[in-house]
Formats: sequence, C-alpha cells, structure tokens
Amino acid sequence: MNPLLGVFLHAIGGFSSASLYVPNYKVKGWAWETFWILLGLTAWIIMPEIGCWFTTPDHWAILSARPARNLLWVYFFGVLWGFGGFACGLGLRYLGMSLGQTLELGFCAAFGTIIPPIFAGTTRTLFNTPSGLTVIAGILVCLAGIAVCGYAGLLKEWSLTEEQKKQGVSQKEFSFWKGLSLAVIGGVMSSCMAFAFDAGKPIAEAAVAAGTRDVFKNMPVLVVALGGGFTTNIVVVLILHFRNKSFHDYVAGPGRVLTANYLLSGLAGVLWYGQFFFYGMGTTKMGKYDFASWNLHMSFIIIGSNLWGIALKEWRLVQGRIRGILWLGIAVLIASTVLIGWGNHLAGK
Repeated sequence: MNPLLGVFLHAIGGFSSASLYVPNYKVKGWAWETFWILLGLTAWIIMPEIGCWFTTPDHWAILSARPARNLLWVYFFGVLWGFGGFACGLGLRYLGMSLGQTLELGFCAAFGTIIPPIFAGTTRTLFNTPSGLTVIAGILVCLAGIAVCGYAGLLKEWSLTEEQKKQGVSQKEFSFWKGLSLAVIGGVMSSCMAFAFDAGKPIAEAAVAAGTRDVFKNMPVLVVALGGGFTTNIVVVLILHFRNKSFHDYVAGPGRVLTANYLLSGLAGVLWYGQFFFYGMGTTKMGKYDFASWNLHMSFIIIGSNLWGIALKEWRLVQGRIRGILWLGIAVLIASTVLIGWGNHLAGK
C-alpha cells in the first residue's frame, strides 16, 4: 500500500482524461467528426488490444470461451454507452474544456450513482441506511454544483458578444443550451458502462483464473464494451460524413497537415484510454483508502479541465465575478464526489 503513489497515479489518470480533447484545437482543415472517429479508433479499438496484450494472457481465448449471450450483453451496454461518449464529445465542442468537462462529469457522477441502484431494485437501501443517505446527500450537492456551474455558463453566454465568444482557442462554436442538452444525455447514457462491467463479471473472473492480476481483470471486458461504443460512434460519424460531405478529410490537404492531424487524433485516443489505465493502477496503491479512488479521479479531471480552460483562455473576457461563480460550482462538485465516496466507504464497512 502506498496512498501517496496512488494519489499521484490518479492525478495522471485524471489529467489524461481532462486533456483528451485538447489536441482537437490543433487539428487543421478537418470536420469535427473526422477527428472524433479517429480518436475513437485509437481509444476504443487499438488501445484496449494493446492493454490486454500487456496485462491478460490470451484474452481472445478467454472471450471465445464465454457464452454468446454474455458477450452480447456487454456489447449491448457498450453500444448504449457509446451514445453517451458521443454526446459528451460533442458537448465539449459547444461548451469548451472548462465548462463542458465540469458539467458532464457532474451529470455522470449524479446519474452514474443513482441509475444502477434503480435498475437493481436497491434504491430503498439508499434512503434507509447512513451510507445511502450520505450518497443521496452527495448527489444533491452534486446537482447544486451543476446548477452553480450552469449559472456561470449562462452568465457567460449573456455577457459576451458573438465575436468575443470566438476569441478563445476553443470557443469557436460556444452554445450553452446545445452543450447543456448534450451533457445531460451524455451523463445518463455514460452510466451504461457500469452495466457493461456488471454484465462482464464472468469475463473478469475468467481473466483472473487465466492468470490476470485482479487490477487488470476488466481489460477483456473493455475490449467488448468499447467495441460496442465504437459501433455507435462509427454509425453516427458516417451519417455526419454524408451530411457534411467530409469523407475527403482523410486524404485531402498537404501531407504535413494530414500527418499532424492523424497524430493529434491518435494522441487524443491514447489520452482517453490512459485515464482507465492509470486509474486501475492507482486503486491498487490506495489500500484501505480505495473508497476515495473514484472521487479523486473525478476531482482531478475537473481541476485539470479547468486548468486547460484557463490555458485556452475560455474565460479570459468574462468578468471576475462570473469566474468566481464557476470556481464555486467546481468546489461544490468536488465536495459532492467526496460525499459520494464516503457513502460508498460506509457501505463497504
């Protein structure tokens, strides 16, 4: 057990997640959907295979030995999660790194905590036990943080002219209401990854029996679940390609620009996958403090995304009072993750 190393690994994973969209701002001449699907190809197809290659002995043998019904359920929930991933990615396009990641993570924390117990029929436990009441309190605080951050976003939209909104590196298409709608959809649908992991428990158990370390047991599950997510995104991206006539992006333009665009998209995919990899390692070092792993991860993503927001000058032209409201909302969201984590700890005890 080495909690300080665990916190450091969670910080790397959180910053990796917070940074995944940054390469998009350096991509030149491509439609958004071109960048997004290449990110997805790297994050959801290539990197899970590489991750299994390093951590799991013969993961395809493990998967092929599972009943088709088991694999189909994991894949199905991955498809549903794919809608959430797409909505979150598109939400960042309209909200920017700072506000986008903050709102999306808030909704993910709230919906991801409450939806699984609803489907499992265990919501009564949430209201009849100290741990459940603590989690409920955390969700309510989370919703309050979302409201405060959303209010800051509204004030920003009302206070800036259209020309001013476009002056930040990542603010070319700022639209609060579009982004908020996508953040809600992303938060609801992203909770389906919890169902994919639950459906994938037999796969994880088989991976451990084959010699995989416990911390990496979900690597084969991710191959199937993220494959489902890629399926959703490739279908939507093909529709966007037809609508926007952007198929030529992959081959048009100077060779140097194309090479840079491919590398930037691949880097974004590696960063996306890195959050899971470092999160998994971080949990193994936390010992009895492992209950804090998820809220540490969420907190570092929120902090990292807002540091990127400062670097990308997303709030440079906004009044200091409005920036203060945003940071208040961020602090409330971080407090909510601590409450939810503590509730889970009490449940474990």
